[in-house]
Amino acid sequence: MSKRIGMISLGCAKNQVNAEQMMFLLREAGYEILPSVEDADVVIINTCGFIDSAKSEAIDNILAMGELKAAGVIGKILVTGCLSQRYQDEILTEMPEVDGVLGTGSYDDIVSVVERLLGGETVSEFGDIHAPMSEAGRILTTPEYYAYLKIAEGCDNHCSYCVIPSLRGRYRSRTMDDCLYEARMLAEDGVKELIVVAQDTSRYGIDLYGERKLPELLRELCKIEKLHWVRVHYLYPDEMTDELLEVIATEPKIVKYMDIPIQHVNDTILKKMNRRGTKAEISALFAKIRQRIPTAVIRTSLITGLPGESEAEFEELCDWLREQKLERVGAFAFSPEEGTAAARMEHPDEETAVRRAEIVSELQSRIMDEYNEARVGTTLEVLCEGYEPEAEQYFGRTYADSPDIDGRVVFDSEKPVRVGSFVQVKITGVCDGDLVGFTEED
Repeated sequence: MSKRIGMISLGCAKNQVNAEQMMFLLREAGYEILPSVEDADVVIINTCGFIDSAKSEAIDNILAMGELKAAGVIGKILVTGCLSQRYQDEILTEMPEVDGVLGTGSYDDIVSVVERLLGGETVSEFGDIHAPMSEAGRILTTPEYYAYLKIAEGCDNHCSYCVIPSLRGRYRSRTMDDCLYEARMLAEDGVKELIVVAQDTSRYGIDLYGERKLPELLRELCKIEKLHWVRVHYLYPDEMTDELLEVIATEPKIVKYMDIPIQHVNDTILKKMNRRGTKAEISALFAKIRQRIPTAVIRTSLITGLPGESEAEFEELCDWLREQKLERVGAFAFSPEEGTAAARMEHPDEETAVRRAEIVSELQSRIMDEYNEARVGTTLEVLCEGYEPEAEQYFGRTYADSPDIDGRVVFDSEKPVRVGSFVQVKITGVCDGDLVGFTEED
């Protein structure tokens, strides 16, 4: 009887890819991958350790699995990912329910680590976090019609508030051949929407080829016949070249959705955070995007309560948001992470940072309401993601909506609509932040 594996993957899409690769390696070695953790001989918790909320979520999951282990529902517990990389000794010392830890440089060792766990060892495995990316296969955990394509690992930006370079290593691009081969395999398996991810996709190729290769990679991805949408996440503002913008503007398969994290716009704060660029340069870039791609949806992430942010700097940020009317904004309270330069700087208290994040979210909700209202009367292409029997309605996403992040469209259709297919939906209204409409074929 094969041994059974349960997987819990937390955090970002990049982490999810690592979990999918570990499951593939284990299945290839003869292990059974369970749909849930019950009755698993080993439960793997692939963690995020980026900010306090992510650490809390990871710890809560470990404790919950510890209770199941004590009750005899599961066997061993293995903690992998960023939390284990960050707290290599503390996890085993302070959490006796954990049987092993595996770092971000050791994902390819998952089979031998699980074998050692089942043999009764307490395992602590931490390989080179700067090693080339794994080229293992994957067991997709996303719906069959979309998948993430991870094109690089690590980060060289060294923002003063961020621990990622110390957890994931220096920036390492995959070869273009490897990226394209995986993309073709995903398309053959039914993937219609490919979401290109890395900590900084716009830097892709500079370490391998000596120049930015994202434009060329995107052009080649768009040649894959069975792909319908190509979405790009995490484009850093100072790396956005005219060539890249032109490719996004002119390739029909690339959705006009620009995920560009900026964190703040005050020049002094940006400098303290070791962010390249200024408020004027960010504003000029966004203006160029609007001019070149009028239908562009811009998403960004902001941090409130950063070192140097008084009420004046915060109001500057809010005024800029009112002026820019970005379609998608995520606001997060500053988390002073141990080991970072920003944690040692003077900054607003947590309560102030949280309150300011809430103010930004409220401001942004009004901007998004205006954006949604402006969609009423238009016809949009929608990727159908499911059907709600009680409401007797389908739901899906437009190009403006990335999965698990943004909104959705709820629509009626007299004809059956297959999940994973694309339909044209006439937008007739807005309800609780969702667009509402009906298929134009009706």
